Amino acid sequence: MYAALWRILPGPAWLRVVLLLAAAAVVVYGLFTFVFPWVSTLLNPQEVTVQ
Repeated sequence: MYAALWRILPGPAWLRVVLLLAAAAVVVYGLFTFVFPWVSTLLNPQEVTVQ
């Protein structure tokens, strides 16, 4: 999968690295902004059984 991403991206190696880092930052931002808050509404933290 990573080799396919590397081949698809245009430009020299340094530009590909920058593009991949930017894409990873966008994915992490999306997870923290949309996915994790949505999942936290589905979980009930009051039902903890650890003593």
